[in-house]
Amino acid sequence: MINLFGIVIILIVCPLLGAIPLISWITYALSGKQLAKVGTGNISVAAAFYHGGKLAGSICVVSEALKGVGVVTIAQYCFPSQPVWELIALIALVIGRYVATKGAGITNVSWGLLAHDPMVAAFVSLLAAMGFLITRSKETIKLGVLVIFPLFVGIIHSQDILRIIAAATLSGLIYWIYSQIPDDMNLPVEEAALESQPMMEYLNNQERIITLDDDLDGEVVGAKAATLSQIKRWGYAVPKGWVLPAGEDPTVLIDFLQPSPLSPLVVRSSAIGEDSQQASAAGQYETILNVISKVELRQAIAQVKASYDHPSAVEYRHRSSSEDRAMGVLIQQQVQSVFSGVAFSRDPISQQGEAVVIEAVSGSPTQIVSGKVTPEQYRVVVADNEKLSCLQFEGHGKVPEALIKQVAYLARRLEKRYLGIPQDIEWSYDGQNLWVLQTRPITTLLPLWTRKIAAEVIPGVIHPLTWSINSPLTCGVWGEIFSIVLGDRANRLDFATTATLHYSRAYFNASLLGEIFLKMGLPPESLEFLTRGASISKPALDSTLANLPGLTKLLKREIDLDKDFKLDYRQVFIPGLTQLSNVVIEELSLDQLLGRIDLILDLLHRGTYYSILAPLSAAIRQAVLGAKVEEIDNSVTPEVASLRAMRLLAADARQILIAGNYELKPEQVFAQLAETAAGSRILAEFNELIEDYGYLSEVGTDISVPTWRENPQIVRQLFIQLLQAPEAPNLDDSRSEQTNLVQRRVDLKGRVTEVYSRLLAELRWTFLALEQMWLQSGVLTQQGDIFFLKLEEIRRLGINPDVAFKNHIWELIANRRSQFIQDSQIPQIPPVVYGYNPPHPIKPVIDSSDNILLGIPASQGQIQGRVKVLRTLQEAHNIDKNTILVVPYTDSGWAPILVQAGGLIAEAGGKLSHGAIIAREYGIPAVMDVRGATYLLQDGQQVQIDGYKGTVEIL
Repeated sequence: MINLFGIVIILIVCPLLGAIPLISWITYALSGKQLAKVGTGNISVAAAFYHGGKLAGSICVVSEALKGVGVVTIAQYCFPSQPVWELIALIALVIGRYVATKGAGITNVSWGLLAHDPMVAAFVSLLAAMGFLITRSKETIKLGVLVIFPLFVGIIHSQDILRIIAAATLSGLIYWIYSQIPDDMNLPVEEAALESQPMMEYLNNQERIITLDDDLDGEVVGAKAATLSQIKRWGYAVPKGWVLPAGEDPTVLIDFLQPSPLSPLVVRSSAIGEDSQQASAAGQYETILNVISKVELRQAIAQVKASYDHPSAVEYRHRSSSEDRAMGVLIQQQVQSVFSGVAFSRDPISQQGEAVVIEAVSGSPTQIVSGKVTPEQYRVVVADNEKLSCLQFEGHGKVPEALIKQVAYLARRLEKRYLGIPQDIEWSYDGQNLWVLQTRPITTLLPLWTRKIAAEVIPGVIHPLTWSINSPLTCGVWGEIFSIVLGDRANRLDFATTATLHYSRAYFNASLLGEIFLKMGLPPESLEFLTRGASISKPALDSTLANLPGLTKLLKREIDLDKDFKLDYRQVFIPGLTQLSNVVIEELSLDQLLGRIDLILDLLHRGTYYSILAPLSAAIRQAVLGAKVEEIDNSVTPEVASLRAMRLLAADARQILIAGNYELKPEQVFAQLAETAAGSRILAEFNELIEDYGYLSEVGTDISVPTWRENPQIVRQLFIQLLQAPEAPNLDDSRSEQTNLVQRRVDLKGRVTEVYSRLLAELRWTFLALEQMWLQSGVLTQQGDIFFLKLEEIRRLGINPDVAFKNHIWELIANRRSQFIQDSQIPQIPPVVYGYNPPHPIKPVIDSSDNILLGIPASQGQIQGRVKVLRTLQEAHNIDKNTILVVPYTDSGWAPILVQAGGLIAEAGGKLSHGAIIAREYGIPAVMDVRGATYLLQDGQQVQIDGYKGTVEIL
């Protein structure tokens, strides 16, 4: 009979025992050092010796030995005749140890094996000791032990197959862990605890030479060397190189290298903190060329190290708020350059567009960095797609055009490798190979701001009042969600910078979001994957495991989302909305209006939590379960529910009206309906529908946009359009169980959207009442003024509207209104913005030679028709089923226009956007995320769109 109790003990208690950070507690108690914040951050016996000293390390050895012996003893007690469980217990212990503390658990395993099988442990220990005395190589001994251990188990216990498999699994697990974590034993000996330094010197006296072929840690050897080793392993051409970590004696490396006039070396800085996203340190440290002897090599190394303390370098670190760290040294074979230079994957001056800027000279690239030679200037506009083609070439000189193009493609490929972060690349060409000498972020172009997703969440040109409310709500709730996973690691992140306004449009901080998702153990493009169906890279397993407790908490929130919302709906949202709707806003005093705003904002804060998590939850379920968007019913979503209700009314009205009369003008149709009792009933239901859905607007998240209740004409036009339009296709109600699991979340998303939209409408109507009061008292001068104020300014104006402040407010409103109008007239804003102060946007260069545009397939079907470009709803006219609408984005208020068209092309959006949902509802082919569509396509142009493939063909 299976011992279930024993299995539970081993699989739960052993990992938990491994996760207890005794080493950290012991070291902190004896030395005051927190191992997670020093050295490599690993909580290991080696770290305890290195940072805490001999006493701390020795006690930690005992504590970890007891853990190893303890789990083996537990397994022996639970399974006295099945020794394989002793190895499984050690595996469970090691997993818990690694996930919680980033330790390998070697001490646990060594002593545990001694308790498990003394004979095997003795043989392996003896061979390891002899091997270390001979080779003095820790890496060789580690690998040897991991191979010898399962081999000995196989020899001694050849009949116990499960035991052999468990031993091999344990060795494989430890090997994998070793490949994932750095070792404190490799840190500079000089920085170890004083009493531990002799032991560290003995253990580190391996005379091992570090090369760029190794997997290097930037915190040990500097970012320059670590980056070059990374791109070399990616397959890029990087000159052969050797690395001298900070504080290490160069003698061994100097003895090994053989510089000569025929094989000169270059000695370069690789300071810790150099070439980072925070500070490039470009030109601050020495680079020594043409090193042709061992004497010159020693002098060059000393000179490069000394440059770290040069006054200008110290001042640079002070200005850039960089910590004083240490100087590593990189030595490389010198490329005999025919041409060389630097390349910027994005123009650091214009800070936008697709141009790669290249500076080139004949000979060494250091001439450019030093400023001694004026380089030739080139600009290459590169198509932002997979094939990388040249759209535009500027500049002329001695460097061949083909080589400059290759450098441009190299720059753009490296940028993609580094998740879209613009790169400053140093390159050299020797007549045969194009070498990468360095790549680092262009710090002046950070952070990256993106319109993707932001264009859907809060589209269009945004008033200051809308932003002053939406930004803290959205950024604050995102911060709360991220903090669930990250815990204390979220403390240093500034979630207030999650989004900002450029050109009066919302942008998300792609750099911050990428950093957050990486910290969470998820790919940096996770948000785009979840909300727009984009491709996603594989997350790093070790990072995901490290964040498993936080991700588990977030998963529990997702599982409980429906239950939590129902509870809040009954106890918070319904009472709040009832209280708001039972008041005549126009009769409220100034203080009551301000109090009403605070009440709505409190409700919105809770609602924002659901408005973020519900769509994400639906997207996660859809992605994981593979549910087809065509099978999902969005009828609970307010814009779809209102359309369906109106469609039923239109069908009833079609039976009453004389054939063809519903093609009359709206006023005539409504007048004819009023002539009969049945028609009057339809009109009453229509007015009731406007009342029920009066909170909807053209842009659901923008309180400056009039609602249906304020402007019912758009609803009347939609009703007439539905009268004239053919019946919408019947949707197939048959769904798989996977789709039903997604459907429940989509329904929740719809209910959340209704609550959130109602609250925003109540907020808008409250501000309008406040504005009317101030217009009458002279505090404001014209309609719409209040939307050019920020929330804190409105509060201050309500508390103390003194003359000086009112004059200041009038000036603010005038300036902001002028800026708003100016920004509204920008025909095309860039999808990506670099830095904090982007310049006025220029029209980007996009390859228009290809007659196929690519996007995201959002609604199935094919159609050919004429283009109608709509940048705002006010431009909508003469739209029919032969019209293919081309829009910058779609929101809930666009539904009346979309249902009139035969097809839809949108610059922003994905399969879950408003436009995609409406298009699927009415069987309209749609392609979303077609970059530059509103200015690549022109009114009257004939195109064919394919909603299956996501293509737009210009005919």
